[in-house]
Amino acid sequence: MEQSQPRAGDLSWRLSSHPITLLFFLGFRISSLFIYLFGSIFTENFILVFILTILLLAADFYYLKNIAGRRLVGLRWWNEVDAASGDSHWVFESQDRSGSVESGAPSQNATDRRFFWLALYAQPALWLALAVVSVITNGYIPVIALILTITNTLAFSRCDKFSQASSLASSAMYSGGMAKSLAGGLFGRFFRG
Repeated sequence: MEQSQPRAGDLSWRLSSHPITLLFFLGFRISSLFIYLFGSIFTENFILVFILTILLLAADFYYLKNIAGRRLVGLRWWNEVDAASGDSHWVFESQDRSGSVESGAPSQNATDRRFFWLALYAQPALWLALAVVSVITNGYIPVIALILTITNTLAFSRCDKFSQASSLASSAMYSGGMAKSLAGGLFGRFFRG
C-alpha cells in the first residue's frame, strides 16, 4: 500500500514554513495544560504545579503575541498609552501575506495558518471547560489561563482583517463588552478589601 504525500494545509509540522516556531508555539500551548492536568501525578506540591502552570502560560502569551503570531500568520498587536492623556490605544497590524508579485510579500503557508488558528481557539475552549470544572473544586488556575488565552485570541482575531471573528473582537474590546466585564469582575473580586 502506497502512502499519500502530505498536501499544503495538512496538519503536519513538516509542511510548515517555520517548523521551529510552530513546534515552540504548540509546545507552550500544550505544556501548560499538561502540567495543570497531570502535575499532581508527579508531585503533591500544589504550589509548584501552580507556579509552573502560570510560568508556562506567561511564556505562551509572550511567545504567541511577539513571535508566533508574526511569523506564522503575519499578525501583531500591542497597546499604546498616550503619555499626555493616559488614554489606552490598541494597535492591530496585519502583514500582506497574499504572495502577489506586486506586493513582494511572501505567501502565507496554509499549514502554519491552520495550526495557528486551531490552537488559538482550541486552548481557550479547553481552559473554559477546566474553569467550569474548577468552580466545583475552587481552583483559580483556569481563570488566570482564560484571561491570558482569551486576550490573545481576541487580539489576533482583531488583527486578522479577513476573519469573521473580527467584529466579535472589536465589540468585545471597544464597547466595554465581554472582555472588559470579565476582567473587571475577576480582578475586582480578587483585590477587593
